Amino acid sequence: MTEDKIKNIIKKYIPANAVNQIAKWLIQYKVHLKITAPRRSILGNYRSPDGKIGHRITINANLNTYSFLLTLVHELAHLTTYEKYKHTVLPHGIEWKREFQHLMTAFFHQAIFPNEIENALHSYMNNPAASSCRDENLMRLLKKYDKEPHTMSLEEISTNSYFQIDDGRVFQKGERLRKTYKCIEQKTKKAYRIHGLMAVVPVKI
Repeated sequence: MTEDKIKNIIKKYIPANAVNQIAKWLIQYKVHLKITAPRRSILGNYRSPDGKIGHRITINANLNTYSFLLTLVHELAHLTTYEKYKHTVLPHGIEWKREFQHLMTAFFHQAIFPNEIENALHSYMNNPAASSCRDENLMRLLKKYDKEPHTMSLEEISTNSYFQIDDGRVFQKGERLRKTYKCIEQKTKKAYRIHGLMAVVPVKI
């Protein structure tokens, strides 16, 4: 695939000022990038070459442009870590953290992220975690730019109100338990601990 074709595809998903750099890396490392339907447990995934297929990265299609870029660079850091160390280091060890930090420097001070997100990213990148979801401040800021504004985070809705999650199940919000809430699924009456930042749709019963 030519560089122009790659740029034409990825420009729909990431900020315009990041397109040239991302296209450069995708070509350099011969990445097979697949944009997938949303997955509940992961935002993106990297798979190393298996002898038949080269580097593979999948990213959820429903991410906003800033989340998509951050997730893609996260996975590219796995790629560059593999290039240097193969499978001899931990998936999110110090080597991956250094690669992630290095790759992200290409996007700072380039008018790519809103100021509030860039400031939060600087803090997050001091010690990046396996998932950006672990940084609650960054997660809240990124959610403001989501493509599905009709959703809310669980922490935003009132106690004892009802909400639906993406698999169709309906819950009633209960007491707060640190970062999670005790919620009762209405069909089974089972109790679950659900993170306060989970995207939900308020419903009436």
